Amino acid sequence: MASFTKMANGWRAQINIKGHRESLVRPTKAQAVAWATERESAIRNHVDTGILKGKTFEDACRRYELEVSKHKRGYRWEALRLNALVEFVMDGKRLGDIELADMSSDLIGRWRDLRMKGTEETKGVSGSTINRILNLWSHVLSTAATEWKWISHSPTKDVRRPKESPHRDRRPTQDEIDRIKLYCGFNDEPIQSKTQAVAVAYLFAIETAMRQGEICGLLEAHITGNVAHLPKTKNGMKRDVPLSKQALKLLSYLPKPERAEGNLFMLSADSLSTLFRKATKACLIEDLTFHDSRHEAITRLAKKLNVLDLARMVGHRDLRMLQVYYNESAAEMASRLD
Repeated sequence: MASFTKMANGWRAQINIKGHRESLVRPTKAQAVAWATERESAIRNHVDTGILKGKTFEDACRRYELEVSKHKRGYRWEALRLNALVEFVMDGKRLGDIELADMSSDLIGRWRDLRMKGTEETKGVSGSTINRILNLWSHVLSTAATEWKWISHSPTKDVRRPKESPHRDRRPTQDEIDRIKLYCGFNDEPIQSKTQAVAVAYLFAIETAMRQGEICGLLEAHITGNVAHLPKTKNGMKRDVPLSKQALKLLSYLPKPERAEGNLFMLSADSLSTLFRKATKACLIEDLTFHDSRHEAITRLAKKLNVLDLARMVGHRDLRMLQVYYNESAAEMASRLD
């Protein structure tokens, strides 16, 4: 039996049949009743087959975003990727308009090939990017199959995955670091602008190997002596990061009033990313991301800490991950040999 609730923006219809729950807001009660009647009929007619007719890929993506993605730290990334999938056009039709029952491994495989090759509207992407999106796509359809009973199985299981891309080994040169500092107007003195804060954040990242989001979420209360306490990190675990004298010096350049009101660096992760890209473009620095600071930091720290201390400081539970970020050149290693 459907129920209807008056909302600020219309009427919410809610149905619950054989353990299957759905709700939707429509502008008028008549429209809400019509939708509920149609959905109840469809569910009664098809629930026994394991396939819920009429449900589209967009329906699955939107529900997944609200019920699953929203509770993840990577919510923004997933929301953007889900929307891009829904809007992607193949054979003159949005993927979002395709019914789940009609979604096949062949369709997904053709999408994979198109995305890797690129189209007139979009450039090709790497195998690693494809695999990350396929992992998300797979979880959406698996959830639709196992929890929502909208389809009998997920077709992504039969899709071939492309080869992972080689790991990045990009590190900034000292000249590039100096150019970024110059562009941002930072000269090792107390700062007054967000542009200057970008330079301080980048130098702080090189000192600590902290990720962009961890730096932007750092509060005054998280600093105790020469230790930064991170209550929640990318992998969901808390972490204590030892701070060098240079890292503490960089923190001292931040404006005092702002430190009591919000994050120490006065920047969100999005704004830091945007401003850093603007800085590298203005400085004519190619193929350098903020995250590359982690490569530089871990390579430098490896000369000062043993492998277990280093893994604990940077938050790697798998020691093999250190090999991804440790990028000292052969020439640098040769200079340390007798």
